[in-house]
Amino acid sequence: MKQVTIISADRVGLLADISYILGKSSINIDGLSVDVIGGKALIALEVRDPDKAKGVLESNGYSTASPNAIVIKVSNGGLDTVKEMLEGEKITVTDLSELSSDENGRVLALHVDKPRKASKMLGQFMLGAPASPY
Repeated sequence: MKQVTIISADRVGLLADISYILGKSSINIDGLSVDVIGGKALIALEVRDPDKAKGVLESNGYSTASPNAIVIKVSNGGLDTVKEMLEGEKITVTDLSELSSDENGRVLALHVDKPRKASKMLGQFMLGAPASPY
């Protein structure tokens, strides 16, 4: 399974709308996690075809992170810890963008040269994981 991450203003019925849109297009949600940071809902969906899901969602007005991005949640200042971990394993960050932030932390989308290795290393920071102290 691959992940597609939706970034939207938090509101009642958001998850129901997304489920309905994907269901109409015969896209099954195999897993999901939701975090709300800075008034934005960040919904990570596990699907078999993330490119199709991304296309369907975007054509219905939703913003998504790239299916190839690693989406992480860190406390303010925690990005330095993530960078040190990646540098220690010789993983290069090729792109970094902030998806949302508030006084408690930030949600970031990373593109790296070794995504599988980075995903395993950064599991504690992944969207939906228990809060990390970093």
